[in-house]
This record gives sequence, C-alpha cells and structure tokens, in this order.
Amino acid sequence: MTTTVRALHWLVGVAQRASLPGAEALGTHVATPAATAWREVAAGCAIDADALAARVAGYFRLPVAQLRTAQAGARRLIPESVVRRHGIFPLRADDKHLVIATSDPTNLNVEQDAGFASGRNVTLEIAPPGDIQDMIEATYAPEQSIESMLKGVREPAADLLVLEETSADRISADEAGSGPVVQLVNLILQRATERGASDIHLQPAGNVGVVRYRVDGVLANAGQMPLPALNRVVSRIKVMAKLDIADHMRPQDGRAKIMIAGHAYELRISTVPARGAQKCVIRVLDAGQAKQLSEVGVPEPELLRLRHLLSYRDGLIVVTGPTGSGKTTTMYAALQQVHSEDVNIMTVEDPIERELPGVTQIQVETRQGVTFASALRAILRQDPDVIFVGEIRDAETAAVAAQAALTGHLVLATLHTNDAVGAVRRLADLGLDAATIASTLRGAVAQRLVRRINPASAVHVAADTPLLPDEARLAQIYGTRPIRRPGAGDASYKGRLPLMQVFEVTAEIAQMISEGKPASALEQAAEAGGMRSLRTVGVQYVGNGQTSLSELERVLGDVDEARAEAEVPPPVADVVPRGTIAIAALAIADIEAQPHVLLTDDDGANRIIARALLEAQQYKVTEAQDGQEAMERFERGEVFDLVVLDLDMPRKGGREVLLALRASVASASVPVVILTGSSDAELESSLLEEGADDYIRKPFDPRRFVSRVKATLRRSAA
Repeated sequence: MTTTVRALHWLVGVAQRASLPGAEALGTHVATPAATAWREVAAGCAIDADALAARVAGYFRLPVAQLRTAQAGARRLIPESVVRRHGIFPLRADDKHLVIATSDPTNLNVEQDAGFASGRNVTLEIAPPGDIQDMIEATYAPEQSIESMLKGVREPAADLLVLEETSADRISADEAGSGPVVQLVNLILQRATERGASDIHLQPAGNVGVVRYRVDGVLANAGQMPLPALNRVVSRIKVMAKLDIADHMRPQDGRAKIMIAGHAYELRISTVPARGAQKCVIRVLDAGQAKQLSEVGVPEPELLRLRHLLSYRDGLIVVTGPTGSGKTTTMYAALQQVHSEDVNIMTVEDPIERELPGVTQIQVETRQGVTFASALRAILRQDPDVIFVGEIRDAETAAVAAQAALTGHLVLATLHTNDAVGAVRRLADLGLDAATIASTLRGAVAQRLVRRINPASAVHVAADTPLLPDEARLAQIYGTRPIRRPGAGDASYKGRLPLMQVFEVTAEIAQMISEGKPASALEQAAEAGGMRSLRTVGVQYVGNGQTSLSELERVLGDVDEARAEAEVPPPVADVVPRGTIAIAALAIADIEAQPHVLLTDDDGANRIIARALLEAQQYKVTEAQDGQEAMERFERGEVFDLVVLDLDMPRKGGREVLLALRASVASASVPVVILTGSSDAELESSLLEEGADDYIRKPFDPRRFVSRVKATLRRSAA
C-alpha cells in the first residue's frame, strides 16, 4: 500500500515553527496562492494578518514593511505589470538599492525580475498580501480606490454644476474627468458648503492625501484618501479652474463658479507643488448679495462710529486686520451703505470676491500690468465719488490713494496693522508724511472674528458654579466671569462675531498726527473720545454669553501682555533689606540673574528695534546676523537663556537652527521664540511640534513682543 504525503505550503511550516495554536492541523497545499494561504493559516491559528506578518518576518529575519511610508520615486522603478504579477510593492530606493514589500519571500523570481527592471539590488520586507493589494489598487488604479471610498457614502443631495465649463474643458484630461473623481470632488465641495467652510485644503501627508475644512476660522481634518487619488482630485479642480493640469512644478491660481442646490458659489483656487504631489487650497465665497452693515453683527457703539465715518465725502478710511478677519465683508457692507444712484463707486481688488450690482469692479492682473496703483490712476479719470482699494501694499499705491483722498474722493482701503491706531504708523512707513496723513485719514477700523457659542449646546454657568481652572485664570486676566461655556463636540460653536475697534481722526487727533505724537498718545485721545479696544468689545461678548474666554484668548493672543501689565511689583521697602551692604548684594544678584537673549535676524532694522525693546527690560542681548553665526556661538560654549530666531535667513534658516538646538543636549532646554512674516497656521503648528516655544508674526507689535518674551522666560523658569 502506497502512502501519499501531501506537500504543505511554506507558510504552514512558519506557523508550526512558531508554535501557533492550531498550526499542526493545517493542510494548506504548497501550490495554494499566497493570498489564499495567508487567509487559511490566519483563520486556522486564530491570528490576524499583521501578527502573522511579524511571525513570517521573524522566521526569515526580514523587517516588517511599513507600506504607508512608501516613496513615490520608488514606484517609478518597476513596471505595473511586474508589481501585479508578483504581488509586490516598491517601498524606497537609492542609487544602488531597492526595497520592496512581499508576502512570499520564497519566490526567487521576485528579486530577479524586480532587480532586472530597476537595475538595483533588491531587498525584501514582509507585508500581508491583502495590504499589498490595497496599495497596488490605490496607486495604480486610483479610480477603483475612489469608487470604493464612495461606496456606502451618501450621494450628493443635489447635482453640482460648474458654471461656464465647456465640453472641451471637461474632456481635456481623461483622468481628471472620470466619473468617480468628479463624484468625489462634488462631494468634497458639497460638504464644505454644508458646513459653512471658508476654505478647503487638499494636501499630501506622507503617503495619503488629507482633506481639511476651515470652519469659523478653525482648520480641522475632514477625511483622507490615497495619494494618487488626491492627485486626480487636484487635477479635476484644476480643470474646473481652467489651469494647466500638466504643469505640476509651478504655483497656479484660478477661479471657478459652481452651483449647488440652486445656490451659486465662487471658488478661488490656488495650487503649489509639494513633495511628490500638489497642495490645493480653495477659498469658498458665497456669490449671493453682499450684507448690509446692520447684518454683519457690528456692536452698536462701533456701528454708530463707523456710519459716522462713512458720512464723509472725501478722505481715507482703512480697515485693518490679519487674513481671514472679515475685512472684505466689512468693506462690502460699507460700500452698500454709501451706494446710491447718484454715487459712482469703483473698486480695484485682488481678487474680486463678490459682484456688487451698480459698482464698477476692476481685477488686479499683474501680468497684464494692472496693479493697484495703475488701476487707481485709471479710476481717477473715471469721475468716481467713492473708491475701494483692496489693499494698500506699497508706497506707490499709498501715494495715489492719498492723492485721491485729497482731491475730493472718499477712499476705502484695507491695510495690515495690529490695531486701528497703528494705521497711522503704517501709512508713514509707506512713505506718507505726517501732514498728508493728518489731512487725509478720516479713521481706521481694526477687526477680528471670534466664534459664537452655539446656543443649542451651550452650558449655563451659574453665579455660584465653580469655574474650570482655565476659565478661572482667564476670568482674572480679563476681569469678567462667563455666564455660558461651549458644549462638547463639533457643534460647540456656530458662526462668528466681529470684534471691532473704530478710530476716528478728530481735529485734535489730526493735530497730534501732524506733530508726530506717538501711537500711545493718539490711542489715549481716541479712547477719551469713545473708542473701545478689541479686548473691551470681546469682554462684552463674554459677559453676554456670546463667546468664551478661551476663544477670546485664541483670537486676540494678548493674554501674556495682559498678564504682564497686571503684574505689579511689590513695594521696594517690602523686599529690600535695610543697609547699603544688603542693597549692594541685591543689586549683584539682579545682575547675575539678568536674562541673556541671543537675537538672531538677518534684518538689521528688526534687530535694532528688538534689541532696544529687550534692553529696556534690563535683558542682556547678543546679536547674530544669521543662523550660521548663532550656531557658532553655541558651539563656542556661549550660554543663553532664550533665543529669538528669525525663520527666513541666509546660510542657515531658523528651522534648521531650531532642529539643531533641540538635537543637542547642551541646548535642548533653551527656549526659542520664532519670528516670521508668514501667516500660515500649518507652519506655526509644525514649528511648535519641532520644539519652538512661541511664534510671533512680523511686523511685531512692541508691547506684544515684550510680553511674549517675558511669558516664554517665565514658563522656562517654572
């Protein structure tokens, strides 16, 4: 009698060598396909695929593959046919080596075929066959990946129509125009409008693409997709905006107009090249009619002062604030306020965010020679009554705007300053003399936006209810007690409220400007005339239960300043011992405890200003002209209590210096404050994650700069 011995799959031998439960009973045949063998062994031994991969890797003394960290460049070294034939996935490569993921390290043809195709020495890492197949489909067949993402997701409630999109536009790229891609883009846009998002971010993050929505000023993740799918989505959006989808190496800007459920939206689209992909940011603008001033939510005292400014028929009115603070919305509402049949209103904008009926709007087109200054000069020959300048960015635009204001026109414009009174200094920095500013400037409006507590989920805070620790701290700083706090979850806030400061230039203030009085004196005179600070308006919102103290802190960012101003040193008699010897000893101790700051900035003017501010606080200051000089000082053994570090510098940039400081034991604990002109919130987050202690945007406000430095030193000493 002949006994037939069944040849077992090599994976069964691995399971048995690892003494996995149930391995002895396995009978998977040697010819069984890898995917089937992995399923049978995993089920028979009651073990998941990842755990089985670890056993296989240990048996063959190979690493476990990290598929999500695969490099895009490695994929181009092996044809798709080889990848699919062997069920492998390229992970990373250099000039001589290629690392691939496989589920069958016994297949000698893998190394031979992959090595021949790539011209490199091949090394293996282990991954389950199902995971490898998912990566193959996501990379080489992204439409199928997108279809799988859309399964189980509800279809858009209404069709999305791209207005002014011709049939030629739709078929200009088969990849970008495929059905699943169009559906996914429509779904992303629809959900953004449903949530009231002002911006959509589509960006690469490692081996995946991330979708993020900015709602009420806060950016939050909304989902992710395989990186190849992100590339198709961005291509589709570029088709909508009539951009060049074949050009991945240059930043591009465009626009599109869509309609969802009968409602029109304007899209401002910007793409930039990123590592192995593109990042796309979409500004979503409601194409409906601009709001009236009474509908914007301006507090009554500020509304009255703003309407008084708009009653002038000549002069200059500026609105200040950072990007996303609602300046354009306020300006459009102001234009609605002054609009009538007998008034000729003309604007020059970049971009035009909303069409205003009865208003002539000019789009800046720098490539065609249409700048703010050139358009403004042309407007002056069009017999305007009211002129809106989207932004005064340079000396030429400031000079033409001042000329228009002096010749009987009311000029509205936006400007970048920290507060309303700061508009005087900013105009001076742009080249206007004090007399011109005093005679043309009618007023300035500073604005921020805070999130409104959602009444549906708000929590009432009774007068006898103990405050949370953070609430108690902020209540002491701001001098008010909250009556409501936001509830939990994504619906804790809904909508936003404007914090507004309205600075009116009276005859007295105009005289002070012409005499060159400092901003503090102008602010004092304006407050005596009824101007309220942003902080005061915010505190009123908290007292009314409309926003929270934490939201006020997030937006204004002046908590450290308020804390520093609230700190009153004890009387000298209470702390200084009697006698000259004790006084001398105390003076020596103060000198020894004097903080030593390394001020690193390639801008000499910034160093002069910052040094003066720090030395006024009795700090010892050492300057470095760039990052290389800063590192050389540390390498020589110099000791510093704090580093103020500019981000963009020649030879060695601020981020490089930061990483070097954090990598050294000697400097790892030295606090670092970053200075930069960028307003990118992602950059701020990444710098803080890399070890920065604080982040100050330029041009910096002197009081805030000093208070943030003080706060950083206090935290480091705690």
